[in-house]
Amino acid sequence: MKLLAIDGNSILNRSFYGVRGLSNSKGMPTNAIFGFLNMLDKMMAETQPDMVAVAFDRSEPTFRHQQFDGYKANRHGMPEDLAVQLPIAKQLMDALGYHVLECPGFEADDIMGTFARLCREQKVDCVISSGDRDNLQLAGDGVTVRLATNKEAIFYDAEKVKEQYGVTPAELVEVKALMGDSSDNIPGVKGIGEKTALSLISKYHTIDSIFEHIPELDVTTRVKNLLGGETARQMAEMSRELGKIVDNAPIDEDLNAYLVQPQNKEELYRILSELELKKFIEKYGLSGEQRTETPAVTEQAIQYEILQNPSLESAKELLQKAGQIDFLYEQARLLIAENDKILEYTFGAEQAFSELVLQSPLPKRTHDVKTIYHVASSMGEKLENIIFSTDLAAYLLDALAKSYDLPILMEKYLTKAISVEEQYQEIAAFPLLCDTMKELLEQKGMAKLLAEIELPLSRVLASMEMEGFQVDVQGVRQFGEMLQLEIDQLTAEIHDMAGEEFNINSPKELGRILFDKLQLPTGKKTKTGYSTNVDVLEKLSAYHPIANAVLEYRKLTKLNSTYVAGLLKVTGADHRVHSVFKQTETRTGRISSTEPNMQNIPIRTELGRKMRRFFTAKEGYVLLDADYSQIELRVLAHIANDQKMIEGFLHNADIHTMTAAQVFHLPPEMVTSEMRRRAKAINFGIVYGIGAFSLSQDIHVSVAEAREYINSYLNTYPGVKQYMEQIVEQSAKTGNVTTMFGRVRELPEIQSSNKNIRAFGERVALNTPIQGTAADIIKIAMVRVYESLKQEKLDARLILQVHDELLIESSIQDAPRAKEILKQQMEQAVSLSVPMKVDVAEGKTWYDAKD
Repeated sequence: MKLLAIDGNSILNRSFYGVRGLSNSKGMPTNAIFGFLNMLDKMMAETQPDMVAVAFDRSEPTFRHQQFDGYKANRHGMPEDLAVQLPIAKQLMDALGYHVLECPGFEADDIMGTFARLCREQKVDCVISSGDRDNLQLAGDGVTVRLATNKEAIFYDAEKVKEQYGVTPAELVEVKALMGDSSDNIPGVKGIGEKTALSLISKYHTIDSIFEHIPELDVTTRVKNLLGGETARQMAEMSRELGKIVDNAPIDEDLNAYLVQPQNKEELYRILSELELKKFIEKYGLSGEQRTETPAVTEQAIQYEILQNPSLESAKELLQKAGQIDFLYEQARLLIAENDKILEYTFGAEQAFSELVLQSPLPKRTHDVKTIYHVASSMGEKLENIIFSTDLAAYLLDALAKSYDLPILMEKYLTKAISVEEQYQEIAAFPLLCDTMKELLEQKGMAKLLAEIELPLSRVLASMEMEGFQVDVQGVRQFGEMLQLEIDQLTAEIHDMAGEEFNINSPKELGRILFDKLQLPTGKKTKTGYSTNVDVLEKLSAYHPIANAVLEYRKLTKLNSTYVAGLLKVTGADHRVHSVFKQTETRTGRISSTEPNMQNIPIRTELGRKMRRFFTAKEGYVLLDADYSQIELRVLAHIANDQKMIEGFLHNADIHTMTAAQVFHLPPEMVTSEMRRRAKAINFGIVYGIGAFSLSQDIHVSVAEAREYINSYLNTYPGVKQYMEQIVEQSAKTGNVTTMFGRVRELPEIQSSNKNIRAFGERVALNTPIQGTAADIIKIAMVRVYESLKQEKLDARLILQVHDELLIESSIQDAPRAKEILKQQMEQAVSLSVPMKVDVAEGKTWYDAKD
């Protein structure tokens, strides 16, 4: 008989950080569960157990917290994306027939320790699976520890522990007593690191033996002084108690209670289907009622006539009778579908495209219209009267879709197979696809959104991509050279402080310098070496200047490699960057950009902001920069119809100071900058459906204090509170949520029986109307600014959009009028119960115009 005891928190945590960016189509993160199930399958194959128990920590304090109130005090809370997966993982364990255990006042390690004792007593083989080497102290006498590492799992018995560490499993607790554990905030003896602790225990075996014979120890004077310190023994003994895994957790001691049970296949299928983990549905041989959004495929009995390279005159006559042009154009091949005829141009396709499509006043439907605008521009012509683009329609119908490629859209939305040769399938089905999607948009109330916002915007984005943004290439290069000089100087200083040259970019080498050589505190050794992340270095800055120097080194090297080198790489021969603006990328309706991602140009540090100096207006031109002030809060005030917030905006009050005054019960003049900062976090956090835990992490207060702030905020703004309650209730009924302009986001997760998935849906329901409406407003403003500049024939072009900011490059003589248009069209893009406030600045560079 064999029992597999799994440290659930440890394995799930490793899975979360080991698998990145995985979620279902509804945005529910699934990476930790995916990795957990993979690791579980591997464990089962390796160990072939008869009994399986999965232990998890509980959130309340344990007996160790009572012994030492600083225990785990420096632990960051569980990331929200991981926390939402934890209860689902437990449900999956139950459904798989494995036993889930949690014990109030005890940790998962203690449940492991109890299983180790029970298995020894009952002569049952035991495998403990964990990613935490603390469990190695349990190895031996029939207990094997399967330690997960970044590469592969390693099985430890007592001999393997001795071989690896030079001490017995039981002596590992004595090692921890000396070296401590920064991850759990176990103090140990100040100044004693892992290397010294292992050496001492391998010779003297216990801390009692060490402290009773300090004068005779075969160690350096420094180590003797550290051990002879006033509180050294007291700290070591307390650390030993904290680090020792106990074996008396209150669990069922009859090991037969943990025999693997039959799988609940129905529950497994339900959970895995919601998570969209098809791999495991297949692996576990599950099946259930299959749902499909479209009815069974039938064949469309139209006989198509293929007209290859027909005369342009006959084609024009045909199109004129049809009154509309449905076309696809790519790689010098033009395809047009009209009733039962398909026109194909492979010879003279560019001329046919020009005469039949670009020069025609007829309404047109196509796919990926932004690309078509580029093609037209490259030919020196214009594309007019576009009334439908299937990629944009598909984005409105399903903002969560992974792809808007034409073949995928046809498979998704069409219920009829087209009887035509394969190379003509897409164009033959295209009119039907447009009609089907148009009808769906009308049913969902989004036809106007496509016609008035998304389609006009595609022209604007194409123009912005073609215009580009001038870069001072020489300035960027000089900036990079200056950065490199600073990096070289810092490198020399760091090496001088370390007393040797080493690779600063290597966490392993840096950890050796910081913790083995310089003996700095709070060293947490992971399976691959010491942690040297930002949090660790910030704590170390109080002990040694090398920590701040390394932090500065990392900042400068990232700026140099990511932004300086990255920007030069994508700057064209015309000394302009031509970003690609993506219209169908985000779930909220916002625009994103790549090559380069202009939203990532650094603005948080002064050195980073200097990068904006290298984005310049061309000779004889200036940059006009306009930014919406607190657009999301203004949208919230309007949608929630909160009178107090509306009054604040109408009287031009500082909304964050006003909120702070209400939340902290103080007159506005007594609000400190820290209070305002916290109120700002609450104001914007509410928009994103923030919870007490996340807010506590953002503003560094207790969860209880954060909860009190949120409650006080909602009492201050009762309209917001009512809105939040109503929008969640309404979304739960309809299964979707809508912005002010009718943009619909489907929310099937809000109707889920799983409370964690449902909670995720509720957060989306809260923030989508705010973020989505703000996104629509900036799009409307972009279209109006573009059209106004064009209508007045100003020598000014919209060249950039970043979040709530628009940038125009204008000739100096037209700048005053362009500035008026920019401010006017942005502020009048929408009529709300509060004014839209826009600040406009002017400068030769983006830095000057922004700051």
